[in-house]
Amino acid sequence: MINLSQRQKQDGRHTPDLWPVWLVAPGALLLVALAAYGLYHGTELLLASESTGKGKKPVSVQDVVKTTVTVLTLIGAVLAALYAYRKQLLDEGTSHRADATQLTERYTKAAEQLGHEQAAVRLAGVYAMARLADDWPEQRQVCVDVLCAYLRMPYETEPSEAAFRHGEREVRLTVIRIIRSHLQDPAEATTWCGRNLDFTGATFDGGDFSGSTFSGAEVLFGDAIFSGRVSFTGSTFSEGQVDFRGSTFSGGQVSFSDSTFSGGHVDFRGSTFSGSQVYFSGSTFSGGQVSFGGSTFSGGQVYFGTSTFSSGRIVFLNSTFSGSRVYFGGSSFSGGQVNLGLSTFSGGEVDFGLSTFSGGQVYFKRLAFSDGELSFRSSTFSGSRVDFGSSSFSGGRIVFLDATLSGGQVSFSGSRVGAAANIDWGPLPPVPANQP
Repeated sequence: MINLSQRQKQDGRHTPDLWPVWLVAPGALLLVALAAYGLYHGTELLLASESTGKGKKPVSVQDVVKTTVTVLTLIGAVLAALYAYRKQLLDEGTSHRADATQLTERYTKAAEQLGHEQAAVRLAGVYAMARLADDWPEQRQVCVDVLCAYLRMPYETEPSEAAFRHGEREVRLTVIRIIRSHLQDPAEATTWCGRNLDFTGATFDGGDFSGSTFSGAEVLFGDAIFSGRVSFTGSTFSEGQVDFRGSTFSGGQVSFSDSTFSGGHVDFRGSTFSGSQVYFSGSTFSGGQVSFGGSTFSGGQVYFGTSTFSSGRIVFLNSTFSGSRVYFGGSSFSGGQVNLGLSTFSGGEVDFGLSTFSGGQVYFKRLAFSDGELSFRSSTFSGSRVDFGSSSFSGGRIVFLDATLSGGQVSFSGSRVGAAANIDWGPLPPVPANQP
């Protein structure tokens, strides 16, 4: 559990640094006495100087006293205002301390509810912690950390297992809904955009993050397990880092469709795609980097269809494609870089059919292609560079059928094409088989 004593500044300590009364009172009396003495003689001299002259009466002691009293009254009013201000500061300090005590008690109660055996009580704790985060800006990150930590706790999805808890799935889905609702508008006073979110190792058998804004913070999904339907549809990744490294997509569906990647780094390196459908369809990649380096695609499907790549990088370096379908069909590549170099294709399909390459670079350098299909059917190459340099094609099928080459460059420099490789060159000059 999060320890509130770890914070650098103790919240609620708003009492001003005031001098003790036993020191202030004598000092104030002394100052008043000196002021009265000085005012009396100063006023006497001033009035006396004004009265010197022909026809003017000499100043009387009564006039001097009257003027002195008036000035002292004014000084007293100023001192009274200062005292009232001091009292207000003390009252505000007392009020803030009371608020801080109440907030701490609310935190303790909500944390206790989150650990309760009954799902209904845990749900109440989730809502209480979220409301506390809205009311307590100084410790908002702590409250968010607690909710994220709840999702990281061991979670059994099979009802037949001893660790299974009835109602737990609804509690976890509620946590996700609350987090999503706080990531919709970065301008809101209670937004959680820009807050760190740590879901490392969590299990997601469902959840909706759609329309969220991930900007300026670290969002961690490393080593998470996605086995249900999880949506990031329409989300914005503009700054910071979203980390899915080492995650497992073994079933269900995860959607990033219609999202915008305009900066930062979304990292799937070392992930395993063995049975899920993962969608990036219709997304816009205008900056930043999305990395799948070292990932394994042994089943399921990953879709980038109808996406727009105008800048930034998407990287599959050193990945293994043995059974999945990775689909870029109908996408537009006008800038940036897509890199599948050093990858191994022993099955499955990577499809760039009907795509437009008008700029940027697509790298397949040092590819090891022994089975499966790589398709550029009906694509248009008008300005990009597509590079298969130093690759090895010992089997499988590569398709450029009905492609249009009006500019740009497609290079197989240094590649080895085996007799068993089935390559439909379309408009490209064939590279003769140069190995058995």
